[in-house]
Amino acid sequence: MTIETGRRRGTFDLTGEIAAFVAGRGDGLLSVFVPHATAGVAILETGAGSDSDFMDMLDRTVARDDGLYRHRHGSAGHGADHVIPGIVAPSVTVPVLGGKLALGTWQSIVLVDPNQDNAVRRVRLSFLGG
Repeated sequence: MTIETGRRRGTFDLTGEIAAFVAGRGDGLLSVFVPHATAGVAILETGAGSDSDFMDMLDRTVARDDGLYRHRHGSAGHGADHVIPGIVAPSVTVPVLGGKLALGTWQSIVLVDPNQDNAVRRVRLSFLGG
């Protein structure tokens, strides 16, 4: 998948596109992987403020002060962007039952992109049937 973030930091809901990918595939496991050093993927509630709260929590937890990091190229806070994937994993695995994501009622799969330097992100989907 290609996600155009428009150089905006934040979370980007992937659930609809991912649901279309697994539709009709039966039972199995879906792997969602983000091949980037400054992004991750998470399962969280969206649309009720939790997605914004999540980004705010990351900013409070991982200071965006450039003076704290050895990695200093890019926009302000870019050093923190390289630390965040240690907290927000680059992949998640989701069960699929009958060709449908087995997510909870309020769960969504989101790209977490703290880095405004990249306007386009890639997400790799793999399905293991069984």
